[in-house]
Amino acid sequence: MHRAQVLLQLHQGKTPSQIATLLPVSEATVYNLRKRYLAEGLRSALSEKPRPGQPSKFDKAAQAHLTALACSQAPEGRSRWTLRLLADRLVESISYKTVGEQLKKN
Repeated sequence: MHRAQVLLQLHQGKTPSQIATLLPVSEATVYNLRKRYLAEGLRSALSEKPRPGQPSKFDKAAQAHLTALACSQAPEGRSRWTLRLLADRLVESISYKTVGEQLKKN
C-alpha cells in the first residue's frame, strides 16, 4: 500500500524528503522504489521481491520424523517432550527454537 502511495506522490512532483515526512517510509525507501520503478516497471515496483535466506534444515522427511518423535512416549523420567530434548534427539546443529518453529507449522 505504501509503495503505491510513494509512486503517486513522486508522480505529483514531491521530493523524496517530502514523501518521507508524509508517509511512514524513509527517504532511502523512496529512492530505491523510484529506481526500481524506472528500471523494472510498475509491477516490479509494487510487488515484493523474494528475500534471500538460509534454506530450511527441515525437509519433509525430517518434519515427519520430528512430528512422530513429538507424538511418541516421552523419555524415561520425563512426563513430556521439551523442545530441547527434541532438538538433542534430532540433530545437534538444530536449536530448540527451530524445533519449536517447525512444530508450530503443523
